[in-house]
Amino acid sequence: MSNQSETPKGIQRVVKLPERGLADLWKSIVVDEGIKSRLVSQAIVNFTVRSKVSRTVLPLHGAILLVGQPGTGKTSLARGLANEVATLMSKAGFHLLEVDPHALGSAMMGKTQKAVSELFSQTVAEAAGRGPVIVLLDEVETLAVDRSKLSMDANPVDVMRATDAVLVQLDALAEQFSNILFIATSNFPQAVDAAFTSRCDLVLEVPLPNRDACEQILTECLTALGQTFQGIEKLPMEKGFKAVVEQAVGLDGRTLRKVVANALAFRKEVAVEPTKLTLADLAESLVMAQAVRRKGNQ
Repeated sequence: MSNQSETPKGIQRVVKLPERGLADLWKSIVVDEGIKSRLVSQAIVNFTVRSKVSRTVLPLHGAILLVGQPGTGKTSLARGLANEVATLMSKAGFHLLEVDPHALGSAMMGKTQKAVSELFSQTVAEAAGRGPVIVLLDEVETLAVDRSKLSMDANPVDVMRATDAVLVQLDALAEQFSNILFIATSNFPQAVDAAFTSRCDLVLEVPLPNRDACEQILTECLTALGQTFQGIEKLPMEKGFKAVVEQAVGLDGRTLRKVVANALAFRKEVAVEPTKLTLADLAESLVMAQAVRRKGNQ
């Protein structure tokens, strides 16, 4: 039986927590354990402290912002974090609401502002009235655009009003409910309105994987592939694997997994028989991935 329920307008999906798939996702995320620990602690404080301390003492809004380059696992971290908190708090009724920011946009003047206001004041508030809720605001820069960089000639006034609506509703919900936690993500933190960022209780950068993390990601990926295509799991034990890992530094986790997929398609004989994958195939695939990264950084 699925833990997902019927999704309200503006919500991509609703998940009853904890969920096994999200628990596995949390464990699979390769990131410094200090980052995970910091996130879990901040999220738990939201549910243990906010209801007991006046906001004049601690102006907590119940919001965490994860920033970093695309592919570093911010969205996965947010989903996994929601599940981890629900598990550790051992309370029934936790739900994850994933907002679909693109569904809130409108070409009609004033409609986006209204949609945002209704989403927060009705959908999120009603969910909080039923129990603890964690709201994922993925690509939050689409909802809370930096108003200081907007041009009234190039941008419709509705965009600015939508940001205003987000800020007003965050304040209102923070006053009314202490059992809501917003987890926002952004690939472009410079595009997020400063007033939104200032309302976040924690702003945390999710970095690119370091050398050890690259090795772990590639090893886990190859080991898992080896369960289906026997022999691939032995590649991390070969002499040249350390050199391959060095080539991987600078790439994000998503790209590293795609590197393995691309390596499988690098030669026709490997595509036909994946067990023929070699470290040389991985190295060639990494060269191509690094070239794309360098071009994108120019």
